[in-house]
Amino acid sequence: MKNTLFLILFSAMSLMLNAQTWIWYPGDYEIWLGNEMNNRRTERGAFFPHFWKMDSHYVLVEFSKQIDLAAPEEIEIAVEGKFNIKLDGKLQFGMPQKFTLPAGKHSLNIKVWNQATPPAIFVHGKTVKSDGSWKVTYEDKEWIDESGKASDTSATVYMPSASGGFNLATTPPSAYKLPVKPQQAVSRESVLGGELIDFGKETFGYIQLKGLSGVGKVNIYYGESKEEALDKEFCETLDCITVANSAATNSLITNNATNETVPATDIYTLNSSKAFRYVYITKDAGVKYSDVSMLFEYKPENQRGSFRCNDDEINRIWDVGAYTMLLTTREFFIDGIKRDRWTWSGDAIQSYLMNYYLFFDTETVKNTIWLLRGKDPVTSHTNTIMDYTFYWFLSVYDYYMFTGDSRFIQMVYPRMQSLMDYVLGRTNKNGMVEGMTGDWVFVDWADGYLDKHGELSYEQVLFCKSLETMALCAKVAGNDVDRVKYERSAADLRAKLIPAFWSETSKALVHNRIDGIQRPDVTRYSNMFAVFFNYLTLEQKQQIKHSVLLNDSILKITTPYMRFYELEALCALGEHKAVTKEMKDYWGGMLREGATSFWEKYNPSDKGAEHLAMYGRPYGKSLCHAWGASPVYLLGKYYLGIQPVKPGYSEFAAEPNLGGLKWMEGVVPTPQGEIKLYMNEKLIRIKASEGKGYLTFVSKSKPKASKGTIEKLDGNKYRILITGTDEVVVSYK
Repeated sequence: MKNTLFLILFSAMSLMLNAQTWIWYPGDYEIWLGNEMNNRRTERGAFFPHFWKMDSHYVLVEFSKQIDLAAPEEIEIAVEGKFNIKLDGKLQFGMPQKFTLPAGKHSLNIKVWNQATPPAIFVHGKTVKSDGSWKVTYEDKEWIDESGKASDTSATVYMPSASGGFNLATTPPSAYKLPVKPQQAVSRESVLGGELIDFGKETFGYIQLKGLSGVGKVNIYYGESKEEALDKEFCETLDCITVANSAATNSLITNNATNETVPATDIYTLNSSKAFRYVYITKDAGVKYSDVSMLFEYKPENQRGSFRCNDDEINRIWDVGAYTMLLTTREFFIDGIKRDRWTWSGDAIQSYLMNYYLFFDTETVKNTIWLLRGKDPVTSHTNTIMDYTFYWFLSVYDYYMFTGDSRFIQMVYPRMQSLMDYVLGRTNKNGMVEGMTGDWVFVDWADGYLDKHGELSYEQVLFCKSLETMALCAKVAGNDVDRVKYERSAADLRAKLIPAFWSETSKALVHNRIDGIQRPDVTRYSNMFAVFFNYLTLEQKQQIKHSVLLNDSILKITTPYMRFYELEALCALGEHKAVTKEMKDYWGGMLREGATSFWEKYNPSDKGAEHLAMYGRPYGKSLCHAWGASPVYLLGKYYLGIQPVKPGYSEFAAEPNLGGLKWMEGVVPTPQGEIKLYMNEKLIRIKASEGKGYLTFVSKSKPKASKGTIEKLDGNKYRILITGTDEVVVSYK
């Protein structure tokens, strides 16, 4: 442990009292940990850092709390860093591990300096504990004049302290690591003078060599496919180690990528994690080993969501989607486990949404939101990508709706403000956004020309929704001035959207305008977002369904990333049967190609090794990519039909749709419970352990319910209010 870490070994009784937690400046730990993770990427053994601004934690942080004690109280203190204590403005001697607070009202301040890891504290007393009630600042702006008098006023800005589930003094935040567990290969075979090891499916972790000894080199080539592992020249990741005899030990083993040398033990573990299914190993004649295994590295997750139906292929798609999410959920939600292993905002927002229907892991969502936002000043779009900035805004309000966590919104809101200020400072004379120097206008990886010039309708739709999100979050943060400002800005832009981009000829939004003139091209992107954002009339939505979404002449989407939104738009239009077919064709197509996790991109027209290529590299494609798992979200939100209507599922909606299935059942997690639903062609069963909400469904004749009152809506629609925790059974036709 670092010598600046002061740990107190609390008594067994103290260790059981977990009301207190390690606290730090909001976002600092997440940024530090993200830097640790984002800088693990290698490309064929070379260090490969990301290309956007890399922020760091504040190295000096003051933690403060106002206390009022009926009697003196001893507190125990653990700190990550070098620290001092002030009581009522007076410095106390040394860096005490225990400190007695006198009775009465007092100001307690602990100032921590730590260059290496984020300043953090853990305080335990009978009533005084480190928790969310503490305030933090990175500059106290207190000064003393020539007379020795301290300033009467201060411009210090205090923030609520942040935490992340580190509830024991002996488990400081900087010591956090993902756990590992042993995993064996399923087969080993000699190939071309080397050995090919197959672990059976896509996995992630550290290769282990048992009985490694001798003199010479060992080369390890990793592959998500057999072809990649066997291609020593072009595989994306590899390791090289050297084994040498030593008089002091049997052997010394050096990892040539990291220059780490260690004495040989019975099992040598590579010190860098990799993604792979296959590993191909070659070695010099003077080296030997007896076995190859791995340590599987993972984020412990409780799979709270579930889905099953009569269609075995859909069940397998859900299972592989859940496994893909497990692999790409690490300290943060990352894109893919082989190549980047970075946090990308466009990937992350989809991971959050899938997570809400699978793990409901709120800490990893918050961690990733903090990391992606970084620190002020803002110098570029998130990940340098304009659209990814807008996804970041949207993800914050999504988090609030699913969790009801208003405190997080209040903490992150100042960084929402400064990021939106950056965006507004780059709008054109029409109040719209278009790519400027340094901006990456991404949209999607498309198999065809995609114009990125001028005002893209897709970007304006996301921008408008981001302004609406700002207004909603300003309200949660208690900033009424901002709420009014952003509501007006959103209304102004929304009033321009349809007149600017709608084409009566195409019956759709055109892709872009240049110099205020519509270009003729129509793409799917803005049209499908405008559908589920409800920016269109019912007639326009129906026109788009036929002119764009169900029109094969429009540039097709070949990434699961945008297929996520395309199928969401179709679900929003009630086209569940078409979506079921698409899921079976597209994700089922990957399974038929041998996928054990879902890919970054899939084009059914590709053949053989063409499925592995991307970015001009034969194995550049990620075969385990978070955005590939979208059926987990679609089946939860649009088939089980469950989503929050009010923050934290205090009110929910359940509008199940079989989409051509004969029956389905599943569980959707909520902050403190779950909603269970079963549906077949005649029966719906629903049970919610918290919240209340309407079950809405279609029936050709008058339905019956085991309890409650059924209301008739328009057409064949009915609804019933679900309250309490008892199961409600509805019979319908």
